[in-house]
Amino acid sequence: MAQHQHPAPIAAPARRRVVVTGVGAITPLGGDAATTWQGLLDGRSGIRPLEGAEFDGIPVRVVARAAVDPAERLPRNRARTMSRAAQFAVLAAREAWADAGLTDADPHRTGVSIGTILGGAPILVDAHTALTERGARYVSPHATPMIVPSGPAAQIAIDLGARAEARTVTAACASGTEAIGQAADRIRDGHLDVVLAGGAEAVITPSIMAGFTAMRALAPGDGDPAEASRPFDRDRTGFVVGEGAGILVLEAEEHALARGARIYAEVAGWGVSADAHHMVAPRTDGEGVADALRKALAAAGAAPEDVVHINAHATATTAGDAAEALALHAVFGAEDIARVPVTATKGAIGHLQGAAGGVEAVATVLALHHGVVPPTVGHRTPEQEHPLDLVIGAPRPLPGGPGGIALSNSFGFGGHNAVLALRRTGV
Repeated sequence: MAQHQHPAPIAAPARRRVVVTGVGAITPLGGDAATTWQGLLDGRSGIRPLEGAEFDGIPVRVVARAAVDPAERLPRNRARTMSRAAQFAVLAAREAWADAGLTDADPHRTGVSIGTILGGAPILVDAHTALTERGARYVSPHATPMIVPSGPAAQIAIDLGARAEARTVTAACASGTEAIGQAADRIRDGHLDVVLAGGAEAVITPSIMAGFTAMRALAPGDGDPAEASRPFDRDRTGFVVGEGAGILVLEAEEHALARGARIYAEVAGWGVSADAHHMVAPRTDGEGVADALRKALAAAGAAPEDVVHINAHATATTAGDAAEALALHAVFGAEDIARVPVTATKGAIGHLQGAAGGVEAVATVLALHHGVVPPTVGHRTPEQEHPLDLVIGAPRPLPGGPGGIALSNSFGFGGHNAVLALRRTGV
């Protein structure tokens, strides 16, 4: 009897490098990525007084609204079918797409990966109000598709014709960062060539603000709004709710090079972990955060000494900032972390929730591309325990040259931790 011969194993394809070729953003500092970036460099604050009769019973008096109304930038018939978060997402994606110079990407090899916490959930409140106050026939026929968290990703896919996939990631305030990391993996493993990835959020509503206030998570903002969010400050009092979107165009390196694209940076790796500790409070030992940091460095094939910049999560909550600082000391050591310039974007734009990781990834990519670290707004008095080299007052030149690693950190309620490792590719 002839002996059966097993076929030779097929070698796994080499994993591809993933690069960033486009950026887009709408934030409290500006209606596009360039204006937002300049605002960060200038040390401006996008935090303003909370206005509107609907917020009268809420003691918190500051908020970080987007600098533009997205509905005014879209045709009315299009805007009315989209949640505010989806409107932000579509506009930031359009900017990133144009910035990347993509004109003939294969739609069947182009995907979308967007992080959000609530997506269109504020629409649910409006629909319920219409139902109870006026009756069922006054509930919009667009309400249900606007409510679903997958709306922003779907609307981007519809708008730009991305037919491969449209994924939604919901991982609390780490959502945007996880969406970018997952998108990079899809390209790296050969499934896609191009992905629009990032985060979008719009939750400045009375019910959400009241809920955060009841948790005592928000800065009261009873002084200068520009100093309400105070990352890593000894006297920090909580975060400021923000809104907007940040989107990157991720692309397989060979795909980008073949069309002569400008490359901002490489997505060298990412790490994710879970505290498995508490729905609101982080682990006080910072071990969950440290685990994500170590995984990101390992995935990038990098060591702590390769890191030239960190964009910290730093929401300006007492426990959150302390856990992050402790984790950075644990991973780097006191001597090594002292040489790494750290910035905390939320001092200028507040906390954009599920969009935070997307916007902060845009800022980190631009820091690598331009070779400069923007200052942290709102910080006045350093902590004595686990100090960091926080950039304050003015921008600082980025140390080193091509090959340096920048980390973009995101940590969320429920113990979701995610870290992007981005590599500087050239000047």
